[in-house]
Amino acid sequence: MIRQQRPRALSMSPIQILSWLLASLLLFAVFVAPNPAAAHAALIKAEPADGTVIATSPSSFSLTFSEPVSPLVLTLVHPDGTSLPLTSSRLEGQTVVVANPQPLGQGTHVLSWRVVSEDGHPVAGSLLFSVGAPSAAPQTAEPVDWLVRSLLWGAKVALYIGLFLGIGGAFAIAWLARGGRDGQRFVGAALLAGLLAAPASLGLQGLDALGARLHAITLPAVWETGFATSYGSTVLVALATLVVALLGLILPRLGRPLTLLALAGTGVALAASGHASAAEPQWLTRSMVFLHGVTIAFWAGALVPLGLALWRRAPMSGAFLWRFSRSVLPVFAILVGAGVVLAVIQVEKPSALIDTAYGQLLVAKLALLSILFALAAFNRWRLTVPAESGDAPASARLVRSISAEILLAVLIFGVAAGWRFTPPPRALAIAAAQPAIAHFHTPEAMAELTITPGHTGEVAASILMFDGDFGPLDAKQVTLVLSKPDAGIEPLKRPATKPGDGTWRVDNLVIPIAGSWTVRIDILVSDFDMKKVEGAIDIRP
Repeated sequence: MIRQQRPRALSMSPIQILSWLLASLLLFAVFVAPNPAAAHAALIKAEPADGTVIATSPSSFSLTFSEPVSPLVLTLVHPDGTSLPLTSSRLEGQTVVVANPQPLGQGTHVLSWRVVSEDGHPVAGSLLFSVGAPSAAPQTAEPVDWLVRSLLWGAKVALYIGLFLGIGGAFAIAWLARGGRDGQRFVGAALLAGLLAAPASLGLQGLDALGARLHAITLPAVWETGFATSYGSTVLVALATLVVALLGLILPRLGRPLTLLALAGTGVALAASGHASAAEPQWLTRSMVFLHGVTIAFWAGALVPLGLALWRRAPMSGAFLWRFSRSVLPVFAILVGAGVVLAVIQVEKPSALIDTAYGQLLVAKLALLSILFALAAFNRWRLTVPAESGDAPASARLVRSISAEILLAVLIFGVAAGWRFTPPPRALAIAAAQPAIAHFHTPEAMAELTITPGHTGEVAASILMFDGDFGPLDAKQVTLVLSKPDAGIEPLKRPATKPGDGTWRVDNLVIPIAGSWTVRIDILVSDFDMKKVEGAIDIRP
C-alpha cells in the first residue's frame, strides 16, 4: 500500500485563523459589550406588598425589580376569580408602575405579572393583597405549557445543529478537505435545518415569554415579543451567518472567506444573548462565549465530513485527517479554557452543581464531554497515524469512533438547550442578595428601612431618617420593632446602633418566615419627644 504524501500546510495556519477570529471578537465586543449587567430579574418590592391588607382601593400598583425589566403581561384577578388585563403601565428605572383602571371591592386580589429581564428570559410571579378584609384567594396558577417548551427546546437543538455541524462543516470542507466534497449534503441539510429553526425558535420564545399556547403562534404580538428579547439579536445574526455559510458551500471559489466569516458569526450569534453573555464582566463573558462557540463549531463541524471521507476512502481523506489532527489541539485548548471560565462565573460555588437545576445540567454536560474528550484523545493518539497511512482497519475503527463523537456532540447540544429554562446559580445569588426596602412617614418624621438580604434568615437592617421637611433627624435612640400577627409572631424589639455613616443599624437580626411583616420604628429625639413611624415590609423566602 502506497503511503499518502502529507499535504502542505494550510495557507492560513490554525493560529492565524484563531487570531483572525479573535480580532472579529474584539470588534464585536467594542460595539456590544457595554450593555449593562443582567441576571434573572427578581421582585424586591411591591406596592401593595404581598400579603398586606389595605383600607381602600389603590389607584396604581408598583413592582420594583433587581434590574430594569420590560412588562409583558399584567393581570389582576378579583376575589370572584374574574381576570382584568392591566394594559397601562410605565417604567421608572427598575420599577414598573401599573395603573388600576377601576376601584376594587373588598376581599383578596391577585396581581399576576410576567416581565422579561435583560438577559432575554421571561420572569413571572404573583402577589396577594386584600382590600378591607381578607377572603379566600382566587385561583391563578396556570400549568406550564410543556408542548411549547418542548418545541422551543427542539428548535434550539436544531439551531445548534445548524450553527455547529452546518457552519462548522462548511468551514471544514473549505479549509480542511480542500478539494474533497464529502459530507456536503449533510452540511447543507444542517444549514437548512438551522435556517428553519431560527425563526421557529423566535416565535416559540415569544409564546413562552407571554405564557401563551401554541395556537397563538400566528399573532403578531407573539413574534414582536420574541424579537424584543435579546434572543432576537441572536436569531438575526444566526440567520445571516447560516446564509453566508450556505453560499460558501455552494460557491467553492468563495468558500474559504465566506465560511471563515460564518464561523466568526457563530460566535457572535451565541454571544448576543443568553445567561453567560449577560454576566459581568461582559468583556470577558462575551469573549469566552464567542471563543467557546467558534471552537465547538470548528471541532464538531469537521466530524461528519471527515468521517464520510474516511468511510468512502476518498483520495484526500488522509490529507483531511492530517490537517484536522494538527489543527484541533490549539482549538481544544481554547474550547476547554473558555468553558472553564464560563462555568466558574456561572456556578460560583461547587455546591451549586448539586443544589440547582443549572448545575445538574452542567454536571450532565461535563460527563458527556469527558467521554467525548477521552474518545477524541484515543482517536488522536492511537488511530490517526495509521489511518493517515492508509491502514484500512484503523480507518474503519476511526470512522466508528467519529460516529460516536457525533452522537455525543448532539446529546451535548440537547443538554445545553435545557439551560434556556434554568437560571444559573450566579443569577439566583444576585437575586437572593437584593435588599428589601420600605419607606414610612408621618407629618413629623420619615424613615427608610433596608433589610439586606431581603429574604428569610440572618439579615442586617439599616435605617435612614429625616424630619417632615426632608432634613436630617438627630435621634438619641432608635428601636426597630418587627411583628407578624398572622403567623402568631409577637413584636421583636431590637435596639439600633449608629455606626457613624448617618444611618442606624441592627445587625444579626433573624427573620424566620417570609411574607409581609409589620414594622414600627421608635425614634427617641429627646427625653420628652418620641416619634414613631409604622408600615410593612415584604420579606422573600
